[in-house]
Amino acid sequence: MSFKDFDDFPFGWADHEDIAMALYDRFGDEMDQGKIYRIRFTDLLEWILEIPNFTGTKEGSTEEHLEQIQAKWVYEWRENQ
Repeated sequence: MSFKDFDDFPFGWADHEDIAMALYDRFGDEMDQGKIYRIRFTDLLEWILEIPNFTGTKEGSTEEHLEQIQAKWVYEWRENQ
């Protein structure tokens, strides 16, 4: 199995780091730390639901999940600076 195949694995709400990496891949440096922390949760939720291979549902979302994803996304952004 190649590393590329890992990109095809499904993931859900508990996979905060995978979600954050997918968001960083989508937005790159367009979203810096300040912008990430100012994103409305309604927008963040919609972006997450659009991620390919994401299996979670809108109903499965919690504020805690969204906060964790924001924090991981900031970490991912910092790692790439």
